[in-house]
This record gives sequence, structure tokens and C-alpha cells, in this order.
Amino acid sequence: MSFLLLDGRATARALAPALRARVAALPRKPGLTVVIVGEDPASQVYVKTKGRRATANGFRSDTHRLPADTPQATLEALIDQLNADDGVDGILVQMPLPRHIDSAAVLSRILPEKDVDGFHVINSGLLAQGCPALVPCTPLGVMRMLARYELDLTGLEAVVLGRSNIVGRPMAMLLEQANATVTVCHSRTRNAADHLRRADLIVAAVGRPHFVTADMVKEGAIVVDVGINRLDDGSLVGDVDFEGVKDKCRAITPVPGGVGPMTIAMLMENTVTATERRQG
Repeated sequence: MSFLLLDGRATARALAPALRARVAALPRKPGLTVVIVGEDPASQVYVKTKGRRATANGFRSDTHRLPADTPQATLEALIDQLNADDGVDGILVQMPLPRHIDSAAVLSRILPEKDVDGFHVINSGLLAQGCPALVPCTPLGVMRMLARYELDLTGLEAVVLGRSNIVGRPMAMLLEQANATVTVCHSRTRNAADHLRRADLIVAAVGRPHFVTADMVKEGAIVVDVGINRLDDGSLVGDVDFEGVKDKCRAITPVPGGVGPMTIAMLMENTVTATERRQG
């Protein structure tokens, strides 16, 4: 079977002109501030990429870099300062945080209207009720990419692998709102492979390299690989065995170049949305 490659880089580029037009219509530039604690190498790369993309889209972009031993109170005081700053429209605290930091408390400290990651419980609750919200960037990016390739989800049997608040849970809600029938599989699911074999759409977000293999995928399925795993040789692979699975698929995302670029594109979109709402 010939498959459709769902290109996240091309989709992000296609969305950029409309985003820049929204920025140009604002009274002032959107302000995005990123906070990073510690020296995690992957986080450092992500933060630099987000800063470059924000600048390219006409944002004012700032980064606060804090040492790994920063106390919880110091981090929360910085968030309070950013909450009070009218020039800051979006606040992103880069994950993961050091183990001594209570991540949930930090994320809930950010004002919901500045929560451009979409992790605040208020934004989660709004999403659950189908109300306008700042939506977590990765699931939102998946939905934008599926829409760009005109993949109708109505009536599809969808399986989401993973139930994190960052990807799995919001992904399931968005798919249900798009009229798919959704099953969420996780580490305690019995016979997850049986669920996958029935799926018209698989979204894999478990953080295990090549977890989804060809025998778990039915002919003609759509496969979205959210995972990004670094192997011992330095190469990046997803949660799906791309080479083994691709020829069974109607459509599939690559790793890298699939969901990753869309996550950053949706961070930019959320920042503009937050700015528009704050500026009336």
C-alpha cells in the first residue's frame, strides 16, 4: 500500500503566513517568556528553537535561565513577577523540572490566560467541556496536521497510547470532539496490541522506541507518532517502527519531522491567541 507522509515541517510552514498576519494586526508584539531550570541538554535545544521561532514570527521573546538548585519559592516568585507583567502574554516553564520542584504547583501558578502550554487545570477543564481554551501544543498540532491533509476523523476507531496530561488525555478529548470513537491505552491496559489492531487511527505517545510494530497495525490505518527517543548511536526514533509499519498505512508521520515541528508551531499560535484575548 502506498502511504501519505504527514509532513510536520511543511504543515508548520503552510500555517506561518496566517500567523504572521495575526501578529501584524496586533497593537504590539506578542511577548513570550520561557523559564528553564537546570542544564538538561534536550531542554536547552528546545528552548533555543522556541526562541528563534518566536523571533521569526515577530514576537518579543525572553528566556530566564535558572540553576538546577533553584528553590521552589524562587521559581514561583519569578512566575508571579511574569504574571504581573503586562508585556508578557505567554509563560512557558520548560519541562522536565529538577526533582525537588513540585511541577504541578509551578504550572498551576501560571495565570490560565498566559498558560500557552495549555497545562493549567482551568484550561484542561475548558477543553474537557469543549469550551475555548489554550490547548496543549502537541495534541493541537496533531489535529492541525490531520486537518491540513483533509483526513476526516468522523466515526473512526482511534487508539491513543499514553495518558499523560501533556499528550494522551488532551489528545483523546480532541479526537472525541472531532467525532472519533476513542480508546486510551496505558501501562495497565491488558492486551493493548488487540486494541491497536482494531484502530483506524493510532496516536503513539509512550516514550518507548519502536513500541508499535507492523503486527499491531491494520491495513489502511493512520499512524501518528508523538514519541521521540534517542538511541545509543545518537539517532532519533519514534514510538512506531516506521520502516516496518509504513507500507500498511494510509498515512503516517515521520520522526523527526512529523509532530515535533507542529508542537512549536502551536506554541506560537497559542501565544498569539493569548495576546489577542489579552488585548481585547
